[in-house]
Amino acid sequence: MIVAVETLDDPRLADSAHRTDVALKKSSGRFGDGPGIYLAESALVLQRALAAGHRPRSVLALRGRAAEQAVALVGDDVPVFTGPDELLAELTGYVLHRGLIGSLERPVLPEIGALLQGARRVVILEDVVDPTNVGAIIRSVAGIGADVVLVTPRCADPLYRRAIRVSMGTILQVPWTRTVDWASTRAALTEHGFTLAALALEPGAIDLREFAAGVAADADARVAIVLGTEGEGLTREAIDASDVVVQIPMAHGIDSLNVAATAAVAMYALA
Repeated sequence: MIVAVETLDDPRLADSAHRTDVALKKSSGRFGDGPGIYLAESALVLQRALAAGHRPRSVLALRGRAAEQAVALVGDDVPVFTGPDELLAELTGYVLHRGLIGSLERPVLPEIGALLQGARRVVILEDVVDPTNVGAIIRSVAGIGADVVLVTPRCADPLYRRAIRVSMGTILQVPWTRTVDWASTRAALTEHGFTLAALALEPGAIDLREFAAGVAADADARVAIVLGTEGEGLTREAIDASDVVVQIPMAHGIDSLNVAATAAVAMYALA
């Protein structure tokens, strides 16, 4: 249902009122039984969120076509707040360039073992703290065809607004969850028959092309690649937990690519 916004004092507008991603994550949510909420920006991203089964809380939309799109997506039971562009920008702190932004309940994350059962290619992000890189990697996962993303406890949240926007909403269709520690992650990968390949600048690291050729020769190969934080790369614990260390050959004195570019190259080589 469309609700006209005439004042910013309405408590139902709180989800959109200059709230940080951290504050949204800590919210109890409309239904009171989930781990906070997140924001889905644009009709496309909202559509992907709903297709994933995520429960909408409210939508903030520009007048006209955007508001109509929102109602068509969420139905009459979810409030669609709309009003003058300037008033909505004052509420959010930014212009709604994509027309609308939806507030949804965060899903409960699945267990790692449940995600690994049918997977062949897994991408693990260790402490990648920039949401832009997380979003770009997840977009590559969706586009190139990896099956699962695992993120470590210190990795940026894939449901942060910027990560979702950069991923074009594909994080809402890519299976993912958080790990607890390397011991349990390594055990789960071993149980499900995965080879863990670390992308790192280490002595003795093998060429990605050589590693990919070996994977291609085994139709049943199950591979997980792990990528590290911007700048420092992988921790020693991650490298020690891996079965093999792989690197992408570089030219002109450049030692490595950005982590998002590295992920895309590695996934394409192993697809």
